[in-house]
Amino acid sequence: MRIIALIAARNEELYIGRCLEHLRQNGIDFILIDNGSTDRTVEIAEAYIGRGLIRIVPVEYPGYYDWVGLLRIKERLAVDIDGDWFIHHDADEIMEPPVSNVRLADAIASVDAAGFNAINFDEFVFVPTDESSSFEGTDYVECMRYYYFFEPHPLRLIRCWKKTPHIELAESGGHGANFEGRSLFPHNFVLRHYIVLSGAHARRKYSTQRIYAEEEVRDRGWHGWRAKFHDTMVRLPGRGQMVDFRMQSNWDKTMPFRNHIFIV
Repeated sequence: MRIIALIAARNEELYIGRCLEHLRQNGIDFILIDNGSTDRTVEIAEAYIGRGLIRIVPVEYPGYYDWVGLLRIKERLAVDIDGDWFIHHDADEIMEPPVSNVRLADAIASVDAAGFNAINFDEFVFVPTDESSSFEGTDYVECMRYYYFFEPHPLRLIRCWKKTPHIELAESGGHGANFEGRSLFPHNFVLRHYIVLSGAHARRKYSTQRIYAEEEVRDRGWHGWRAKFHDTMVRLPGRGQMVDFRMQSNWDKTMPFRNHIFIV
């Protein structure tokens, strides 16, 4: 079974190597949609040619974050590319099955064998807990310990699906893979979201350098706080607000947050 992650990225050198290595180790192939990166994103990804990387799709950067356009490219690739299952994936994410010691590819194959064709993910957001902590340039998956369960509403990350003649990602902003005959697996998989690696990184990542499409903000109501971000909005949470990953045997979903707690 061939499972393909579709990753759109622009200037993600802090994340892309760790992301691709995790996918490779978990039996997942991947396509990088590079949105005009000016850092080492493409160079790092090219090391995976023949090791999971199917191709790099270059997309010119139009001067703003064209999320609808990037999602439409993913829709086309998911129809045109020879694959059995697809994953809508971001560079700062790590996806896992709900049970440990099972490769992601094997878990998806089990879902397929059970007769289901779509998978939802629970989102666990990892952030630093003080301004002196920085995980830039580290193996952040190994080093970052504290997370919170982020769930503005249930079933918001249906991001893995079996190949279908038509797939809709853009209308949901990428949150839900919608298609005719969707049959959702009843157990959510895990999405670790390493959204920022330091306070300084948060301010760089969401600064005015990231410009959003006016139509997406005005007409679709997308991007929320990101579209009006300023540096003073970053307030890293204390450890008391979060869960220590190393102290838990299971993912803690007892206290879902509807808003990100590193932004005020």
